[in-house]
Amino acid sequence: MESMRTLFLNPPSFEGFDGGAGSRWPAAREIESYWYPVWLCYPAGMLPDSKVVDAPPHKVSIEQTVAMAADFELLVLFTSTPGFEVDVKIAEMMKDANPKLKVAFVGPPVTIEPEKSLRASTAIDFVVKREFDYPIRDYAMGKPLDEIPSVVFRKNGGFQHNPERGVIENLDELPWVTKVYKRDLDFRRYNVPFLLNPYISFYTTRGCPAQCTFCLWPQTHSGHRWRLRSSDDIVNECRWTLENFPGLKEIFFDDDTFNYQKARTIELCSKLKQLKFTWSCTSRVTTDYDTLKAMKEAGCRLLIVGYESGEQQILKNIKKGATIDMARRFTANCKKLGLVIHGDFIVGLPGETRETIRKSIDFAKELDVETIQVSIGHAYPGTEFYEHITKNGLINLEQKMADEAGHQLPNYAYPGLDRAELVDWVERFYGEFYFRPKVALRLVGKAMWNSADRRRLYKEAREYLSLRSKRKQFVKHAKQEKQEQAAVLSAGD
Repeated sequence: MESMRTLFLNPPSFEGFDGGAGSRWPAAREIESYWYPVWLCYPAGMLPDSKVVDAPPHKVSIEQTVAMAADFELLVLFTSTPGFEVDVKIAEMMKDANPKLKVAFVGPPVTIEPEKSLRASTAIDFVVKREFDYPIRDYAMGKPLDEIPSVVFRKNGGFQHNPERGVIENLDELPWVTKVYKRDLDFRRYNVPFLLNPYISFYTTRGCPAQCTFCLWPQTHSGHRWRLRSSDDIVNECRWTLENFPGLKEIFFDDDTFNYQKARTIELCSKLKQLKFTWSCTSRVTTDYDTLKAMKEAGCRLLIVGYESGEQQILKNIKKGATIDMARRFTANCKKLGLVIHGDFIVGLPGETRETIRKSIDFAKELDVETIQVSIGHAYPGTEFYEHITKNGLINLEQKMADEAGHQLPNYAYPGLDRAELVDWVERFYGEFYFRPKVALRLVGKAMWNSADRRRLYKEAREYLSLRSKRKQFVKHAKQEKQEQAAVLSAGD
């Protein structure tokens, strides 16, 4: 049986916006970077008459995207909370261009608020909650909506919620996303500043057993049940990738937590080691020395590590399952083994004060990892973090989660710590970490001996300084508004 001609779309929106089809914090970055639309590529690999369009890195405009509508029968659009309004407009324009086009929205917002998503526009025919691989495949192969699990659609003036299917247990039965990358994407378009570029990323597991209250994927999409691909399947995909992407510098295992289980990690590393290639992955600070050593010996170069905060109480508040001392010991072990760390920190988590942010900055400088990213804690619907700030009256639903360029803005404020100050602290965090002589020398020293690194560093510096200027303007305007409001209130007294 023939399948519907299906377009899997990570849509264009803000310039440089990494919208969510592979991004845990949907936003435009301080420095332009793009993750792969991994989730869309699984069902695309099951449908031969399909195409994945990842608009942001390929610089596909809204007009070019709309023009594609005539060539397809089904549109599957991966949406995000910050980009939802723009995504709806794109879907409406595509439906206008081809009224016969069926439109499905997937992604965290439609999992959490399916009826609200459908009410947003009649252009959306149905939504699929959580993992959408098989429901989309089945619909494209002709199965009626009534018979497909996890689907929500309009019926008889209301909404029909089909029972949710369980998570996919056998991940080896899924297609390799790298074959879809080869078919539909230009891997040279993907860039992450701290990885070796060009890089390729994919998953070796799904789900995350950790309970971090702010984390989007486990709470709204892939769940907390940890499911593993077999080590042979992973190694075979790595081998195929290395053979089919000339010029590839690195493979990144983009699991929520790659090395959660020691025995599994060591067994996988014993097989990866035979391929003799460079790879990087995510990691928790709970990983012990022996596991890190096995990873290093198997070709691991860099770890993305979520430190989040330098305040122990905040780590408890967000159910991180780790301590400050663990983070120190883990970092020392990585340095001893020669493993590079990209550290992630978050400003604005529950319990945050000026004093706790100061602790985090000092902690980051003490750890002195290679690079850092500082994010504003985004309270996405469906997360415990969102429930916390809603219950405590801290959220302002009228405030957008991104500026006009797609960069993060907080949609909440704490007593004595308003939105503008949170943004200001992000800039102070970056400034204090990077504008230290030894860090500047470390970065510039590497670029001196490599022309590609020099070009990259120059581009990244330009982009970052441009955003820094915009953020300073945001903080300045917010302070002026606050002063004007105080003056009006004072005059009223």
